[in-house]
Amino acid sequence: MTTRISHWINGKPQLGASGRTAPVHNPATGEQSGEVDLASTAEVRAAVQTAKAAAKEWRSASLSTRAAVLFAFRRLLEEHADQLASVITAEHGKVHADALGEIARGMENVEFATGVPQLLKGGFSEQVSVGVDVYSIRQPLGVVAGITPFNFPVMVPLWMCANAIACGNAFVLKPSEKDPSASLLLAELWSKAGLPDGVFTVVQGDKEAVDALLDDPDVAAVSFVGSTPIAEKIYQTGTANGKRVQALGGAKNHAVVLPDADLDLAADSIVSAAYGAAGERCMALSIAVAVGDIADPLVDAIAVRLPKLVVGDGAQPGTDMGPLITREHRDRVASYIAAGAEDGAAVVVDGRQADVPSDGFFLGATLLDRVTPAMTVYTDEIFGPVLGVVRVGTFEEAVELINANQFANGTAIFTRDGGAARQFQFEVEVGMVGINVPIPVPVSYYSFGGWKNSLFGDTHMYGPEGINFYTRGKVVTSRWPDPATSTIDLGFPTTR
Repeated sequence: MTTRISHWINGKPQLGASGRTAPVHNPATGEQSGEVDLASTAEVRAAVQTAKAAAKEWRSASLSTRAAVLFAFRRLLEEHADQLASVITAEHGKVHADALGEIARGMENVEFATGVPQLLKGGFSEQVSVGVDVYSIRQPLGVVAGITPFNFPVMVPLWMCANAIACGNAFVLKPSEKDPSASLLLAELWSKAGLPDGVFTVVQGDKEAVDALLDDPDVAAVSFVGSTPIAEKIYQTGTANGKRVQALGGAKNHAVVLPDADLDLAADSIVSAAYGAAGERCMALSIAVAVGDIADPLVDAIAVRLPKLVVGDGAQPGTDMGPLITREHRDRVASYIAAGAEDGAAVVVDGRQADVPSDGFFLGATLLDRVTPAMTVYTDEIFGPVLGVVRVGTFEEAVELINANQFANGTAIFTRDGGAARQFQFEVEVGMVGINVPIPVPVSYYSFGGWKNSLFGDTHMYGPEGINFYTRGKVVTSRWPDPATSTIDLGFPTTR
């Protein structure tokens, strides 16, 4: 029996009326577990109107009231973390511990947003002219939307909605139709936290719902995380329609390993970052850049670790890596292994031959050596458990390789040399850098985002830049004549 997965509008579940649905599967078994409603343009429009009405009231709520709701929401997330993680694992496939980690990172953003009374403080200049003061304030946009990917069905929405709601906006979430159930649990928790009806809305859907949000004149801003082609399209369409848009695209994250690196630390870190969540992370490591004579030891160290990874149902204890999201995506990722071999890469560990469950959408961890920049396994975002090793002779070649890549989301370097690390962070043209840290996702009080084709727009996600994205500045020039001298003409400016 499958579950009907609905929208969430005006504080309660609402069944779709379009007549269109999409199947939702458990990737570990391959069985259909649900049927999600797909919103029509008219349904999206109606949901936005509900959110617009709610936004008018919510923007008038005091900052302390908003903060209290966020504190309550944060507490409820903690109390329901295990339940949320189980929902993520059942529809995405990542292991339960990884799902808990996703929730924890999302909660950090809620914690940041609880500081909204401090975050929205403006500036004040007294007596810029006689009797004249000038001050700045930041005000909400109104209705804002988030279009989020399947790989982080809780964390990425929390990147967006926590700040957006704290700033006084109403937020409309369009989650991935591949794993939509977590969005409804988030909506329930917002409601239990005391958020007024309509301030958090979920519209399930596909391209039609996305297009409707991009075209709707009452949606002031759109946040997106996904592939580069879609990010570029959303940025172009949204900005053409007069909206603010932050659109985070694809990645091809490199980890440079210098000859002086701690080999065990580097190998452990790379394995964790490349194969965690079956490689379905925008911050997953895709390419290890081995510099000089560390190449052979590094490849050996990674290869010996891969057979120890337990691949299976993420809900089962002891599992290290779960399935991919769909059968089609699993087959697409597997095709890159064949393409790499045909192009001349050495298949050191072949995930197609791994001992994995026969049911579900599983693929073992794969390691390709002697990859070159001309190969599709290097140029394309594979988004699966496939790691390529590129060999270079020098530090300078490694930096040049990374800077020539169209993607510039995250990168890392493994070294004991502080000078080399500092030079790397100075020269590398990438938005997020790790030094002996394989997945350099910033903490919530910084902001997340890459460069080049990994980001469209000029605003990174969450943190201080997120606050700025979901508000707009206003400067007020104020004059209050002194009652004792009110008969005097105080034409502005009086003096300078």
